[in-house]
Amino acid sequence: MGDTGGVPSTLPDGEPVPADGALPASALAGAAQRTFGVYVHVPFCAVRCGYCDFNTYTATELGGGGSQAAYAGTAVAELELAARVLGGAARPAETVFFGGGTPTLLPVTDLVRLLTAVRETFGLLPGAEVTTEANPDSVTPQSLQALRDAGFTRVSFGMQSAVRHVLAVLDRTHDPERVPLAVRWAREAGLAVSLDLIYGTPGESLADLRTSLDAAVACEPDHVSAYALVVEQGTRLAGQVRRGEVPAPDDDDEAAKYELVDDVLGAAGYSWYEVSNWARTPEAACRHNLAYWRGGDWWGVGPGAHSHVGGVRWWNVKHPSAYAGRLAAGTSPAHARELLSDADRHVEDVLLRSRLAEGIDLARLDDAARGEVGGLVADGLVDLRGSADPRLVLTRRGRLLADTVVRALLPG
Repeated sequence: MGDTGGVPSTLPDGEPVPADGALPASALAGAAQRTFGVYVHVPFCAVRCGYCDFNTYTATELGGGGSQAAYAGTAVAELELAARVLGGAARPAETVFFGGGTPTLLPVTDLVRLLTAVRETFGLLPGAEVTTEANPDSVTPQSLQALRDAGFTRVSFGMQSAVRHVLAVLDRTHDPERVPLAVRWAREAGLAVSLDLIYGTPGESLADLRTSLDAAVACEPDHVSAYALVVEQGTRLAGQVRRGEVPAPDDDDEAAKYELVDDVLGAAGYSWYEVSNWARTPEAACRHNLAYWRGGDWWGVGPGAHSHVGGVRWWNVKHPSAYAGRLAAGTSPAHARELLSDADRHVEDVLLRSRLAEGIDLARLDDAARGEVGGLVADGLVDLRGSADPRLVLTRRGRLLADTVVRALLPG
């Protein structure tokens, strides 16, 4: 769940990583000019949801150094390694994001310990955004207040739906009536609130989605994320679809539901700032995820977590026990890495920035892509904003067909 923080369960191949995790000098050059954030993956869930492909484990699946009880100490060891690897390129974090899994399954004292370790290792910029994902049934007024007192500024609740039969298909265990209560507790603690929704679940009607949207808006969150359900291979939901027990998501149905999401949230005063994200004010946008989309640096802590520094991307070993074993031995937990070429970085720049409401500067596109812009405008997929420094911005039709726009803007 959550703002884009989840770690996929299948890791790609790549180049080997030095045992000490050392980065090439090119990755560290110019670090002071780039944003820096920290992502902390907490790979524990009370129940494995049937649709979820993230790298998560229930408590009964783990033991030894991979256990929930030992996790905070292991993650602190990776932060210490990060400080050694970055050396003089280390700088205060602008954002910290705890994702999962369900971070709030850890004791509050562990979450506070981890944030304290980030602060002591890198420092936090004044006004830093510090988010944790949470299930509505995994928090109390006291736990939320303790998080706020420790420096957390924002909580992202996995609401998914307000309709019980939809939650049942998703294997979500929380009571939908718990959501407004959790939101109120977070507000009283002084935390900003985001709600995550999923649309397109088999059996969900437009009326069901409208019920969920109305319930979300009634909570008056600062931010809403709404993602179309994707049936990931290897999940229980994929097996149900394959056996014909539930229907596969339908593209036309999901497009209609996206338009409903945009209509309802827009009427309630929320503006889209990324294809799947809406905020009540510009300041309420998730700064951590914006840094991803704008190509910033971040260090991902935890099993399966991905990191990116100066054009080098790497990803940690997947299993918590293997992750803990690497760190206990004093070696990097990284599984593999890739050094992005200029062409790779251009592709990512176009792919990610084009999804933002701020759009992408035409100057960032190559000549071939600029030659496609007129056709995209004529097809109603993009608008051009500004005259001195024009930017390409997706229309709502373009948001529904964002992949088509990207293909037109990229070579080959």
